[in-house]
Amino acid sequence: MTEQDVRTLLQIGECINIEFKESKNAVNKDVYHTICAFLNRIGGHILLGIKDSGQIVGVNPENVPKIKKEIVTAANNPQKINPPVSLLIEDINIDEKTVIVITVPESSTVHRCNGRIYDRNEDGDFDITNHTDTVAMLYMRKQASFSENSVIPYLVFSDFNEAAMDKVKNMIKAWNPNSPLPEMDNLTMLKSLGFYQKDITTGKKGFTLGALLLFGKDEAIYTNLAYYKTDAIVRIENIDRYDDREIVNTNLIDAFDILMQFIRKHLPDPFYLEDGIHRLSLRDKIFREVITNILIHREYSSPYPAKLIIKRNRVVTENANRAYGFGHITPQKFTPFPKNPKIARVFREIGRADELGSGVRNIFKYTPIYSRGGKPQLIEGDIFKIIIPLTPKGEEATVEKTVEKTVEKTVEKTVEKTTQKNALKIMELIKENPYITIKEMMEKTGLTRRGIEWNIAKLKRDGKIKRVGPDRGGYWEVVE
Repeated sequence: MTEQDVRTLLQIGECINIEFKESKNAVNKDVYHTICAFLNRIGGHILLGIKDSGQIVGVNPENVPKIKKEIVTAANNPQKINPPVSLLIEDINIDEKTVIVITVPESSTVHRCNGRIYDRNEDGDFDITNHTDTVAMLYMRKQASFSENSVIPYLVFSDFNEAAMDKVKNMIKAWNPNSPLPEMDNLTMLKSLGFYQKDITTGKKGFTLGALLLFGKDEAIYTNLAYYKTDAIVRIENIDRYDDREIVNTNLIDAFDILMQFIRKHLPDPFYLEDGIHRLSLRDKIFREVITNILIHREYSSPYPAKLIIKRNRVVTENANRAYGFGHITPQKFTPFPKNPKIARVFREIGRADELGSGVRNIFKYTPIYSRGGKPQLIEGDIFKIIIPLTPKGEEATVEKTVEKTVEKTVEKTVEKTTQKNALKIMELIKENPYITIKEMMEKTGLTRRGIEWNIAKLKRDGKIKRVGPDRGGYWEVVE
């Protein structure tokens, strides 16, 4: 998060995923209600040191460390936020004042704050605990949105690889000695991580797809997810077929090790001192993030196999994706969204992933050093694609570059047209019926709830529509 990012959030103002809190000397107690509500909705940013009007008052610099520590402690305390959650908390200097930015991811499960369930609507947090229908809809939305939550009815504890669970416990001990997870028995750990749930549509309880992917025995994974694999290929000499190949279809913990070993086998690791002092493996730093992406941010309800292809002048990865946007991602134009938050949490607990969004920043930071000027490409779509150049900038074949640019421009134009078409359709629907609901928009456009919410947020940011009145009883208005 940069100073310009904060200014952009201030310009947008409070909305469904942005909240301002003054909190000059201490954390407002309702900050935790907002964290809970953001987790239960689409995530967002909470800015401390900002009045409701958007005026910057700043947080007392002497209290910044205490406030950040208090938030981290509360977010990891199941008595406060349950289930606990990892948050990205940064302090930014702007206009000689300190602003604390809390980045809250969208969660794949329902969270409670002090035993109460909060949801986000427009710019307010609402306690929905006693609204049975609303709570039921929230559970259904979470299960439908995140494939890692899918309950597998006949998956039993004996289908899990306990050696993999013990391996994870040892890694957590080494990385995070204060974590309570290693002290739990394996069944309790699975439940604590949220991998044992109730299917809201059938009422049956069971282990989830996320549990199977992380800890399942190979035969159990194949039985329940026959199409799951990551295809690692080297095409340098034999470009029609391959020079080397590894098909990885084991649990995600071991899959990470196998894929990293494949990278180390085929790619160089030039000597590099960070800050001129500490030896850093650029290869491992970059490809840890790349491999983590194709394992923990992959859409596992899709049969599309993940691919890692090492070519003469670049490495390309592809994986099925639940897209939040389309086109090229840059550090300046990037909003991190969790795809499988519970799987991601396990990878963070064992030190194989950092906070949400940091992986992208690391790829952009270290790739130009590794490839002597080459820049990475991250392309969001139904298939998420990462391209890491292996040759210096300007050394790629001219024909190949021309073809790639032509394809990219064609894709970008197609995506732009689709986005404009959806936005225009939503504006037309609002003109026809200012009181139209998101559900009705979904039915008339064929978009998902997340797609509608993304388009509405963009239209509001662009000043093309606005909400008049409260969420219940209010209406939409197209700004001419």
